[in-house]
Amino acid sequence: MPTSAPPAPAPPVLVPPRPAPPAPVAPAPAATAVLPAAPGAAAAAVASGVLAAPAAAPVTAPVVAPVAPPGATAPPAPAPGYALPGPTGLGTAALSLARGAGAPSVPEAPAPAEGRPVPGLYHHPVPEPDPVRVDEVSRRIKDWALDEVQLYPDDWEGEFDGFSVGRYMVACHPDAPTVEHLMLATRLMVAENAVDDCYCEDHGGSPVGLGGRLLLAHTALDPLHTTAEYQPRWAESLHADAPRRAYRSAMGYFVDRATPSQADRYRHDMARLHLGYLAEAAWTETDHTPEVWEYLAMRQFNNFRPCPTITDTVGGYELPADLHAQPAMQRVLALAGNATTIVNDLYSYMKELDSPGRHLNLPVVIADREGLSDREAYLKAVEVHNDLMRDFEAEAAALAAACPVPTVQRFLRGVAVWVDGNHYWHRTNTYRYSLPDFW
Repeated sequence: MPTSAPPAPAPPVLVPPRPAPPAPVAPAPAATAVLPAAPGAAAAAVASGVLAAPAAAPVTAPVVAPVAPPGATAPPAPAPGYALPGPTGLGTAALSLARGAGAPSVPEAPAPAEGRPVPGLYHHPVPEPDPVRVDEVSRRIKDWALDEVQLYPDDWEGEFDGFSVGRYMVACHPDAPTVEHLMLATRLMVAENAVDDCYCEDHGGSPVGLGGRLLLAHTALDPLHTTAEYQPRWAESLHADAPRRAYRSAMGYFVDRATPSQADRYRHDMARLHLGYLAEAAWTETDHTPEVWEYLAMRQFNNFRPCPTITDTVGGYELPADLHAQPAMQRVLALAGNATTIVNDLYSYMKELDSPGRHLNLPVVIADREGLSDREAYLKAVEVHNDLMRDFEAEAAALAAACPVPTVQRFLRGVAVWVDGNHYWHRTNTYRYSLPDFW
């Protein structure tokens, strides 16, 4: 059994010509919800129902976010090769589906040094994460990985640094009140990816016997309650390998600050994740390429969902359990997880092609099952992502309008920010990802 791992994103995931977008939708009158300011983020101004974030000036007052009315529809699809103009989306502005401008009429600017977005991908730019927090989180997580859980050997240090988890988590959780709140998410992210790499992927992973390994690792999150005779043997097993050490430690920190319902919610979503790992492993063992819909079903479980579901814990508040469990909220979370996971499929496409063996991702499955070329399949996968994103935004806006409870509003905003921060990290992590030459 492997004993160490560098963090890498859980197999978690981003166009063909599309019709010209319809005219911008004028913002409808809506209720407002006061959302907390994000430390270190740019101030936001309300303009014609759309919040635009300037480049500087720290927030010193709450942001008032317009909320779309019930029945709002998804925003128009962007023209191919364009990003939406400026930070006007859910993650950077408000729970509003109104758009103040159509797609630009000039080609996309040359890619910046930190990487370019997948052309045609529907996404929202985000402000650069606070560099002071990024440095501090990066320092603390490396100390934790090396000194507390002995997560990886010295020769994997470059991979750990290249993962840029500090920048990732600060971008996804700009409203975290303290660095220690950010560390809750950061430790869990690193631990999840250690399990993925050591048990499933690059660093000793195998589909053979995966269920047993995952079950024992899951007991580091959801403790075993057994007899006095056998309890010590289980407790000792939590230190047996790096993935279990990481899970045990990260969950301990999380439980200390989370409420019981938040901790149980996280355990539930991690069980979903592990179920997805097992489905993918079973297909690998039988050399089975699933139908596209089957692959998407697997990805609803093997995805990023445990990350945005803890956005309230990281933000220092709680979305009550009964509101989190509402079917409408669960649909929003599922769509957010599905869209962000396809982001990973698209950005990691070249990385997986260069890896040993055959990796299932959405473009590969579409090409195989629908008889498309690699390019056609990749571009169709971008369309799938864009459809999921627009559904996510429409459902989030409708829920925000239907349930104007402050914690619901803040939680939905946090999930949307996580979605955008996840894309930012994939786009800018050129150490790990590069795009295919399909445009």
